Amino acid sequence: MRRFAVVLRMLLLWPVLTPAVGAAQQAAPGREWPVAKPAALGLNAAVLDSIDGEIKAGKYGYVDRMLVIRHGKVAFNARYPHDYKAAYGDSAKVNNALNAHDLTGPFNYFNPWWHPTYRGGDLHTLQSVTKTVASVVIGAAVTRGDFPSLDTPILKFWDTTKVANIDARKRRITVRHLLTMTGGFDWNENLPYIDPNNTASGLEESPDWVAFTINRPMMREPGTQFNYSSGESVLLAHIFRQATGQDIEEYAAKYLFAPIGIERWFWKRTPSGSVDTEGGLYLEATDLARIWYLFTQGGVWNGTRVVSTDWVKQSVTPAVSTGSAASSPKYGFKWWLYADPLDATKFLWAGSGFGGQFPIAYPEQDMVVVFNSWNLLPGKASLPVRKMQERLAKAVVGK
Repeated sequence: MRRFAVVLRMLLLWPVLTPAVGAAQQAAPGREWPVAKPAALGLNAAVLDSIDGEIKAGKYGYVDRMLVIRHGKVAFNARYPHDYKAAYGDSAKVNNALNAHDLTGPFNYFNPWWHPTYRGGDLHTLQSVTKTVASVVIGAAVTRGDFPSLDTPILKFWDTTKVANIDARKRRITVRHLLTMTGGFDWNENLPYIDPNNTASGLEESPDWVAFTINRPMMREPGTQFNYSSGESVLLAHIFRQATGQDIEEYAAKYLFAPIGIERWFWKRTPSGSVDTEGGLYLEATDLARIWYLFTQGGVWNGTRVVSTDWVKQSVTPAVSTGSAASSPKYGFKWWLYADPLDATKFLWAGSGFGGQFPIAYPEQDMVVVFNSWNLLPGKASLPVRKMQERLAKAVVGK
């Protein structure tokens, strides 16, 4: 019966799973992205050169990479090397909230062997952009019929006799709430990460991140308010394994990375062995851009459906505002949604990671931008994300 149900479900989803190539889709890159001059892609090279000069002058602290892709071709690709051993070496040796008492390991954010690149190579830490990628993997599983309804209560995936602080509100948390950061847990991640009172610091110091999060008391009714919580993303790795019987990294390798040509990555594990779905993924910038490009193409890669059109739409449709100000970005399924500087009725689709990881899709301009940085300490120079979004949008000739 179970096999029949799966087959029936696949038949019902057939229109979604069938490759769909429309006017908005174009050839995806092979192993290497094609390259073209900015002018040939309708971009003002002077704007890109101006930003490049400011980065080289150190105006925005430690920026490692700026990549601009338009119409599926690389228009600008610059690396900015830094001596991170000199920059953060002393901090790497002293216990503080940014090394999680892990002086030689992957959760010491000052350790240049692990940060910002994996073992000094070209795979750059994504930090919380990992959250967005984990959401895309869940989307691939939903598309393939391997993942249950997003409205499933999350406690279904735990032995509730071993979960603390259960009340009626915790019983009402669903997977959808975790994807939109509206789970309602008592969690304060609004402090600088070097502050030991940041709840994420307690998370990273704990031996079991999943248990640390699911056992937190509740603060509010699920679904009522955005509250940034890395712990809610940690729970997704556990839920994915319980729901599908598969490891989320292995699933990503087969059903997301392979179809779109990502061959190299590193994904950290938490102390208990769970995949770090809140901040553990490392990718090279041009491969990170593939995931954002996939979404601009409606979830199809060279005729192969990776995630459904519906999943793309849900992911980048505002589910909640991240703040009370009118200018506050909205939030979808782990996607940060900023008003398009050229049309406030539309959105840019972004990720955001500690230190300055900013992949951005400009769907109306058919453009993907990736910034990698490693600015760790509060009060120091960093990339002005919103201003950069505006400058790059206006770099499109005629806009």
